[in-house]
Amino acid sequence: MSLIEKLTYYFEFPFVRYAFVVGILIALCASMLGVTLVLKRYSMIGDGLSHVAFGAIAIASVLKISSDMYVTLPVTIICAIVLLKTGAADSKIKGDAAIAMLSVGALAFGYLILNVTSTNSNVSGDVCTTLFGSTSILLLKDKDVYLTIVLAVVLLIVFVLFYHKIFAITFDESFAKATGIRTGFYNTLIAAISAVVIVLAMNLVGSLLVSALIIFPALSAMRFFKSFKAVIICSAVISVICATFGIIVSILANTPTGATIVAADIVMFLFFHVISLLKK
Repeated sequence: MSLIEKLTYYFEFPFVRYAFVVGILIALCASMLGVTLVLKRYSMIGDGLSHVAFGAIAIASVLKISSDMYVTLPVTIICAIVLLKTGAADSKIKGDAAIAMLSVGALAFGYLILNVTSTNSNVSGDVCTTLFGSTSILLLKDKDVYLTIVLAVVLLIVFVLFYHKIFAITFDESFAKATGIRTGFYNTLIAAISAVVIVLAMNLVGSLLVSALIIFPALSAMRFFKSFKAVIICSAVISVICATFGIIVSILANTPTGATIVAADIVMFLFFHVISLLKK
């Protein structure tokens, strides 16, 4: 069959359509959030929170909760807010150290729980799927898709409504606070949004590759544009293109979906970087 015929055939299956819709929505949300996180130098928060989410998933599996989202989302949001507070100047444990502690601790704790309590003989396979998202995007249920759509729409609405406030605290938090903007509230809002996006993105690329989905589109857009709005728009376009390409290639070539999407993001970043060097 030709490539077009193969794609047409595969898209007749609901799980492929689900993966496509969810993948594009997650990539869109992650790219918009990524610009703010990169500019605020919180890039590695995605890595830390994804490992926290991995530990929460392990706890949910032990408690035999039908949907791990009920445990993963609140735990990750709380840890995101805690990480934000540790970034304050008067904190005894600085932000990068707190991220490292949470990241390594949650990863080890989650793996230990799965090994000790799991009744499944293929624990390594379950862990690999959670860490790299190799098959989870193709095993989505109806309720997972609807939940992702609702959360993605809410996140996009919040980002649009508070765009100017987010812009202000991204570039000059001290000045924003002096002008009366509640910087603490909006930083907490960014932390909560980050947690939600990371939990959703784990189904797409796995917990170890979430940071790439947040960082690379933003860095690619920054090679070309200097305006905050232009960088966000370009980052969103790049992320959606890479997610679409990665999902299609993974379906046709039978490669891991998450790793394929991240590879596409890396190639796009190198392309933009080379073009920007030639432009100079």
